[in-house]
Amino acid sequence: MSSHASSRMWSATSILCGMHLSCWFALAVLGCAADAQKSGQSPAPPMVGDLGEQAAGILAQAIRFRTVNPPGDEGPLAAYFATILKASGIDARVIPTPSGTSTVGRAAVWARLPGTGTRPPIVLLSHLDVVPASRSDGWDVDPFAGSVAGGKVIGRGALDAKGLAVVHLLTLTELARRQTRLARDVVFLATPDEENGGLDGAGWLVRAHPQLLLGAEYLLTEGGGINVDPAGGPEAWQVAVSEKSPCWLRVATQGRPGHSSVPDDDAAVPRLLATLEPIRRRQSPLRVVPEVARMFRALAPLAPAEDASGFANLTDALAFDDAFRTRFLSEPAYAALVRDTLAITMLEGGPRTNVVPAEASAHLDARLLPGGRCEDFAVEIAALAAPSGAEVQILLAFASVSSPVDTPLYRAIATVARRRDPGAVMVPRVLAGFTDAHFFREHGITAYGFVPRWQRRGEHRGIHGPNEQITVKNLRKGVETLVAILEELDRS
Repeated sequence: MSSHASSRMWSATSILCGMHLSCWFALAVLGCAADAQKSGQSPAPPMVGDLGEQAAGILAQAIRFRTVNPPGDEGPLAAYFATILKASGIDARVIPTPSGTSTVGRAAVWARLPGTGTRPPIVLLSHLDVVPASRSDGWDVDPFAGSVAGGKVIGRGALDAKGLAVVHLLTLTELARRQTRLARDVVFLATPDEENGGLDGAGWLVRAHPQLLLGAEYLLTEGGGINVDPAGGPEAWQVAVSEKSPCWLRVATQGRPGHSSVPDDDAAVPRLLATLEPIRRRQSPLRVVPEVARMFRALAPLAPAEDASGFANLTDALAFDDAFRTRFLSEPAYAALVRDTLAITMLEGGPRTNVVPAEASAHLDARLLPGGRCEDFAVEIAALAAPSGAEVQILLAFASVSSPVDTPLYRAIATVARRRDPGAVMVPRVLAGFTDAHFFREHGITAYGFVPRWQRRGEHRGIHGPNEQITVKNLRKGVETLVAILEELDRS
């Protein structure tokens, strides 16, 4: 597909502080602002100015907590958020979680805004940890300075996902300020460890403290959003209802160790390279699962005229329309949704340049379409690795579970969308990545990935990249929109 055609298809759819551990545990129990300040944290900011200004100030401070995972160190940030919630009269608790190598402690923050209890609760889920960032990676500012300039908050976590946590937090405080009492309890939950798979964060909480969910019916978290057509077309309100599941593998080879001055073709590293070559060349067949077919049917009205029918009938178009298939598969974001994918992400060998190691290994990150099983995928990879005697180990695997779209919450989001833009298109999205939502879907909770954030093409690139940022306007609109959705859900 030509670069011009590629651009048309994309734009039309628009998808896609140190604290001693003992002090921190005392803070987790007492939750008092004085202890927080003694331990190097900032006290809760005064809730002044409009929602955007409040959100920008809280987010800027949250970014200054270096919660890079590993080790995470989310405990102080959890306490900071809890302090803000308590200052608004909201019951908030810091929940210590497994700390691993963290020296200041890891934690989640949980809060509850009571409703009348006539309907089951809804959970607003975000995460406190972030991926690494360095000025040398291309940032224009210190990624942990929490800079506010030009109507934007810039820093690691602004989008993923401290900005979302702040929107959730201020949704509770705004409802409390208005003295709005909904039929449902609204539960705020911000967890550690999402960036490393969530096993020591949301996964641990679901297993160790299921009572914190209060029998919730619904959950909103990261994953979807509101895509804006720069040409003035209708907005696409994307609600993630499913996601590909991770299948993380380790492939290891053994060989004779020795000095590198006497190389051996049968050493561990050459054997690993030979093992990885057929794995690298392997490509899964195209497969359109029902969730993906539904997603592209929803996107069809936004597609260029030449692609609309292909989106509406994706299985047949990929099978029989060569021109459409070429255009579609040239978009990596689309191609990843119609086949299982695999990336070689880490290589490990000798400790020094002049040492031939006894073992070499590689980490593989596979993402499987809904219905795929990591166990079956690992067997296939093991067969490719067998000639070299390599061992294949599963490091992380989750099942892919989808949430239904015929629910009062989905309809409430649609109602708010069309109140803002009568032509808005609802898109039940499938994520190529994964979030913590699956932990809750596995427990019967209807979980949607939806961030009330308006974005144009390219604005999502700051996620895990340099100059991650969010506008103050987006933060304010995010709180207002989420409040409106919760109020609309209450009327359903």
